[in-house]
Amino acid sequence: MNRRTLFGSAMLAGLAASVRGDAAVAPQTQGDWPWLARYAEENRRLLATGVRPGIVFMGDSITEGWLRERPGFFTPGRIDRGISGQTTPQMLLRTMADVVALRPRVMHLMAGTNDIAGNTGPMTAEQTQANLTAMVQLARANGIRVLLATVPPAAGFPWRPGLATVGPIRMMNGWIRNHARTLGATLVDYDPVLDDGNGAMKPGLASDGVHPTGAGYDAMATVLAPVLRRLGV
Repeated sequence: MNRRTLFGSAMLAGLAASVRGDAAVAPQTQGDWPWLARYAEENRRLLATGVRPGIVFMGDSITEGWLRERPGFFTPGRIDRGISGQTTPQMLLRTMADVVALRPRVMHLMAGTNDIAGNTGPMTAEQTQANLTAMVQLARANGIRVLLATVPPAAGFPWRPGLATVGPIRMMNGWIRNHARTLGATLVDYDPVLDDGNGAMKPGLASDGVHPTGAGYDAMATVLAPVLRRLGV
């Protein structure tokens, strides 16, 4: 399968997942399912400066919370575009506006938690993988390097009681580790500093077993900071 065909297949899979999840859209994004309006004004102001960001962080609440918990990590040129609750089909639809249009040198992509939770409807692992593939390809096609991060561990999701999470997260992270290089992305593996060995967050690193505390983000930074220094972002 050539690159053009792979991109087309991934994009179609992502868009199909978007349609399936539309019925579960949150009231705050009704009529704007990917929530393109969320960062529209910030994007406009950033573009008006003419300054090219070093890196944009694309993701869900785990990414969004990083800026809130550790704002000092987001030095000039580091832009956070996480949105709480989002799934990969929503992020895929935001990639052009919230990443590519800003012309960053690098994109940090961390996603999949809410796909497993079914926040926008049932999704298969293959659909998530197709969406991740499409986002990586969109970025790389526009000259943006990609850091593809593993999904943080979680023994359960408070908003989905009883849902098995350890197995699906481990399976998704196995795919990310095996495919990051093939996709032309750099792997960022947070498991060594977050996982307690049983698929849960280490004590003190998450407020609810899912969302990192400040200490959790500090642990993640020990993995990411050397990569960012190497890239000059």
